[in-house]
Amino acid sequence: MDKLIASFLGYCCLFLSPGIQAETESAMFAGGCFWCLEKPFDQMAGVISTISGYSGGGVDNPTYKQVSSGGTGHKEVVRVTYDPAQVSYERLLEVFWVNIDPIDGGGQFCDRGSQYTSAIFYINEAQRKLAENSFNALVNSGRFKQPIETQLLQASEFYSSEDYHQDYYLKNPLRYKYYRYSCGRDARLQKVWGS
Repeated sequence: MDKLIASFLGYCCLFLSPGIQAETESAMFAGGCFWCLEKPFDQMAGVISTISGYSGGGVDNPTYKQVSSGGTGHKEVVRVTYDPAQVSYERLLEVFWVNIDPIDGGGQFCDRGSQYTSAIFYINEAQRKLAENSFNALVNSGRFKQPIETQLLQASEFYSSEDYHQDYYLKNPLRYKYYRYSCGRDARLQKVWGS
C-alpha cells in the first residue's frame, strides 16, 4: 500500500510541476514465485512500482488458491512500472534473465507447474522485438546446451494478487529469506549464472 501511495504522489507531483510530463511504461514478467521477482526490480533506479499478480489464463479475477492449483492457465507475474528516461526495457530484460532459470520448462526452482514457468509478456510491438532480440542473444551466447524454455507471450489481462502477497519480502523478511533458501532459488541462480 505504501508503494501505491508513493507512486500516486509521484504522479501528482509530476502533473503539477510545469514543463514536466509524467511518462511511464509497464513491463510484465513471470519467473516463478512473484515474491522473488519484486525485489530485484524494486532495487533498480527508474522503477516506480512492482505489483504481484496473475496473467495469461482464462478465468476472470482469479485467486491465489485457483492459480496455484494450476487450473486457470495463469502464471504468477510481476508488473513493473518504470520511467523509460531512467531505465530501459533492455535493462529490465537483463535483470529478469539473471533472476530465473531459463532452461527449466517445468516451473522455477521448487515451484512446479505451468503457473510457475518463466515468460516475458510483451505489451507492444517494440517490447516484442526487444524481447526476441534478448532471447536470441541468450540462445546464441552458447551459455546453455539445453534449449531456453522461457516463453515470449503477448500480454493479456493482468489481475493484481491479494494484498498479503504485495511487498512480501518487505513485510515478512525472515519468511521470505527462508523461502528463497529452502526453495533453492539462490543456489540454483548461482549455478546457472555465477556470481
